[in-house]
Amino acid sequence: MIEGERVLEKNIFFTPEGLEKIENEIEYLKTVRRKEVSERIKVALGYGDLSENSEYDEAKNEQAQVEERIAKLEMMVRNAKIIDEKDLNTDVVNIGSSVKVRELDTMEEDEYTIVGSAEADPLEGKISNESPVGSKLI
Repeated sequence: MIEGERVLEKNIFFTPEGLEKIENEIEYLKTVRRKEVSERIKVALGYGDLSENSEYDEAKNEQAQVEERIAKLEMMVRNAKIIDEKDLNTDVVNIGSSVKVRELDTMEEDEYTIVGSAEADPLEGKISNESPVGSKLI
């Protein structure tokens, strides 16, 4: 087992929307990307000698990346723990909570949702419970 896999064996927290996004990506990779890469391999095989066929090498590398991503995402789904907003204690900040943070210097206020690390996307206002800011808020 490689180091990255060990990390993925623990519970991975998701909102229902976050888990759906991962499941949609798996579906896309299996139904669209696999076919695209397979077609690239087939075309590259038509170029003849594989020993000097860079198109074939690139397509095989891409195939390995797609399969690795599918395996990683499937492991995340197997270890997913869904955070349901209905079950949240609104008296404390936890995964799934939305919080407002005010910058004291500028008084600018931003709203964030605390999510599991696999779902974090600061540009969408989703910060990880394991991030420095997220862990301080919890």
